[in-house]
Amino acid sequence: MIGEWIASLFAAFVVDPIEADIRQRLEEMQAPVQVVSQAGDCLRTTGPALIERAAGDLWWAGTTAVYVVTGLTSPAELLDANNPACAPIASYLTSAEAEA
Repeated sequence: MIGEWIASLFAAFVVDPIEADIRQRLEEMQAPVQVVSQAGDCLRTTGPALIERAAGDLWWAGTTAVYVVTGLTSPAELLDANNPACAPIASYLTSAEAEA
């Protein structure tokens, strides 16, 4: 019960803003169409995985939410680099952040 409540809050305050931020940043960087397409694939698989983890690990959910909201954690850091759909997006965003 509490895990489901935390998962819904986590989705509202972390996953949804991360998805919006990543899409906005890719648009601002004028990322290639292929990268934007892969971002959609990545977010469709990563979002549910993050929510599932938040429901099972309340401490991680709370600290991650605080880090994301305060800017201590970049959205790219939450993307699963082991996920074939996310690896190019994570590296593209990370390299773009390093150049900025």
